Amino acid sequence: MPQSPTTPLSAHSPSGLAAVEQEIARACKEARRDRASVMLIAVSKTFAADAISPVIDAGQRVFGENRVQEAKGKWPALMQSYPGLALHLIGPLQSNKAKEAVALFDAIHSVDRASICEALAKEIKSQQKQPELFVQINTGEEPQKAGVAPQDADAFIAACRDKYGLHISGLMCIPPVDQAPAPHFALCAKIAARNGLTNLSMGMSADFAVAIQMGATHVRVGSAIFGTRTVQHT
Repeated sequence: MPQSPTTPLSAHSPSGLAAVEQEIARACKEARRDRASVMLIAVSKTFAADAISPVIDAGQRVFGENRVQEAKGKWPALMQSYPGLALHLIGPLQSNKAKEAVALFDAIHSVDRASICEALAKEIKSQQKQPELFVQINTGEEPQKAGVAPQDADAFIAACRDKYGLHISGLMCIPPVDQAPAPHFALCAKIAARNGLTNLSMGMSADFAVAIQMGATHVRVGSAIFGTRTVQHT
């Protein structure tokens, strides 16, 4: 299960972080869940170290990045300055970046095809490092979006475990932007339950409260904490 932040938020938290923390606490209370059962991943993609440091200073310890190369450029120095941080890869992973991803990230949320499984299995064995792994489910079956189709999820999860020897921690999904998120979160939770998976990476700035109601254990929140990005992705 996710762990609660190791450092309480300071009284001088950036307003976005403080507001998100309040909303998570409210959503957990409404869902009759312990706040410690939900891990907040502060999505810092496209933001420089000087924008990230105040959020770390306020007590946030878990961060998410979309791209291996961008993370490599800014996080090693931040991790040296601030021990005890955790970094999650929440964007698509190319198999030729698996070596760097396993070395840098504590969790990878975008396992979705055989070539990635193969590359990760090789690097996990080689580096003797075990990042937490999430299978990405394309709940809306959108052709432009990464992820395993819902009908293929059970077989893919079984292959991850049996063929590649990967320890899968949970599932991740990103609902279509033009649809209500709750049915997609419910579908993801249903697939996880029948495969014996307890972790659900669901919910972003616009819908994380709904995701918590539907059982999310990890919420990925960026713009609500850091403000508007210069480049918007998912």
